[in-house]
Amino acid sequence: MNATLLLILLLSGAQAGPADIGAADDTGEASGGDKAQAKMANRAARATNGDEEAVPDATAEKVRNQATAKPASRATPSPTRKPRSESRTIPLHAPLTGRVAVEQEAGGSHMRLETNHGPVHLFRPPGFDRKTAGVVVYVHGYYTHIDEAWYEHKLAQQFAASRRNALFIAPEAPAAPEEKPSWTSLRRLLTVVFRMARIREPTGPLVVAGHSGAYRTLVPWLDEPALHHLILIDALYGNEPDFLDWLARERANRMTLVVKGTAKWADPFVKHLPYAVTLPRIPGAITDLSHSARAAKLLCLRSQYGHFELITEGRVMPVLLGRCGLKTCRHTAPKDESAAATLRHGRRRAGSAR
Repeated sequence: MNATLLLILLLSGAQAGPADIGAADDTGEASGGDKAQAKMANRAARATNGDEEAVPDATAEKVRNQATAKPASRATPSPTRKPRSESRTIPLHAPLTGRVAVEQEAGGSHMRLETNHGPVHLFRPPGFDRKTAGVVVYVHGYYTHIDEAWYEHKLAQQFAASRRNALFIAPEAPAAPEEKPSWTSLRRLLTVVFRMARIREPTGPLVVAGHSGAYRTLVPWLDEPALHHLILIDALYGNEPDFLDWLARERANRMTLVVKGTAKWADPFVKHLPYAVTLPRIPGAITDLSHSARAAKLLCLRSQYGHFELITEGRVMPVLLGRCGLKTCRHTAPKDESAAATLRHGRRRAGSAR
């Protein structure tokens, strides 16, 4: 009897044990959950007070991100990759914009035009006669821009000193080898300049002169039919076949080649041309040249001046322009009408810009 009661008590205790342990675990989990919730509430309260960053629920955060996500946009091109450049050609039918500034300089009139290809300077010398005038385009070399070159190299004074009856044009050009030419068409340049200035293009000779790196601008201009005289002032050190082809293209084409630091390229160019005339120095005046030298298809002049001094000293270009078939300016009367006033006629004025 006693053994039977003992066995019953043992069996009931064994069934109650696991149930009590499970109840204890459930109580412990509930207690731990309460503590966790309390801990999160405390952290949220501290985050609100600025003490600690609140930790959002992962699921809620994921849903929030999906709800607020923006549609994907196209990738922005890297700033280190240059976009495709558009043509800089100005359509003739498009209205030209830009300021026109006029001032008196070197006894004549100086006009500065702001174009889509950069500034262009236009000079009308004293004693100018439109009936017999020509056009001279001068392209500067490296390490300067036209606004600086115009005043630092005193280009207006050099043009006036030549006493050539022409309108002188000086456009923007590359200041370094990595820069692209501003004007790829000589005819486009002339068209834009004369339209903006509102003056008719002279019918006399068209002459192009360039210093040093200007040859890069001049090469695309060689297809201009009206161009018959080139002046390369230490500027032949590339594209020799293009210049040689231009010389041979027409009998009227003439070139004046000044050599100082470009002998490595100029000497072979001149050596194989039987009609070339070479002189050891640049004369002080055009009248110092012999008739054969003045009439030569290719006149090569060795320079006694430095590469930059060829332009900065102002002694060379006035002489060289005398070989280009341009007429001499008439003498200016004491009470001659202001050249600036003549150029200003029919155009809007702007303040002098430098």
